[in-house]
Amino acid sequence: MIILAGGTGDLGHRIAREVLKMRAPLRVLARDGTSRDKILALESLGCQVIVVDFSNQEGLSKACLGGSVVVSALSGLRDSMVVAQTQLLHAAISANVPRFIPSDFALDFTRIPDGWNRNLSFRREFMKIADSSNIRVTSILNGGFMDMLTGVAPFILFNAHRILCWGNPNQLTDWTTIEDTAKYTALAALDDQTPRFLRIAGDQVSANTLAFIMTELTGKKHKILRPGNLHMFRVLIHLARLFTKKTNDLYPAWQGMQYMHNMYSGKAKFESTDNERYPMNWTKAKDLLDQFLKSKV
Repeated sequence: MIILAGGTGDLGHRIAREVLKMRAPLRVLARDGTSRDKILALESLGCQVIVVDFSNQEGLSKACLGGSVVVSALSGLRDSMVVAQTQLLHAAISANVPRFIPSDFALDFTRIPDGWNRNLSFRREFMKIADSSNIRVTSILNGGFMDMLTGVAPFILFNAHRILCWGNPNQLTDWTTIEDTAKYTALAALDDQTPRFLRIAGDQVSANTLAFIMTELTGKKHKILRPGNLHMFRVLIHLARLFTKKTNDLYPAWQGMQYMHNMYSGKAKFESTDNERYPMNWTKAKDLLDQFLKSKV
């Protein structure tokens, strides 16, 4: 039995679909207060949904009973990524679940210094808690979600025919679609021999690669827009954060800037990947962008 937390989110919902495609038993834990529509959407897939109060350790542990692995797809700030995940971790241990897959889907935060990325710092904090526990933990790192290249993050300036780049335009960056990440996670959940870390990248591209792809797909020359070096970028990030009102937003502008800096610095780059561990047909950046551009015609 796979226990999934965070199944009402985009990634979590896709993980649920993939697990069910593999005909594996699935129980989804929905946090108290989850809308009925979201619960019905999960139940329509064919999985069992249990509404739980994460602060009720006894109830949360009971909901994890019989699980072979707990998969977390929780998202949010520290209250979710550290506090709620720690509650979920302790519940899994109390229920004698042997494995735990945390919601670490991101860049290689093990290589990012503390303080360089707020959201990744939450993952580093939870990693210390998880590694001091007596449950086998496997983190799946997927780089950036490739879907962001369609405009969610300003790597490609579509109207200006420019690729925004700070630093070296030949620096490779790791990207994986949400869908591919979900499928790989489902496969890992069914694999009881996973290592501490699994690193995947559906594609690895540089700013120059993106410029070439966009020129080929659109027939219009795309050039690199390089406003400055990485040191200047860090100064701008600091100023943006300093002059931004405190917010509980998951991705304020300065947070997105931190991710871009981490990627273009090369510090978060995977040294190797585990793409070949399971049979996958990885989506490439060119395929994703081609589909996106055609949808806009």
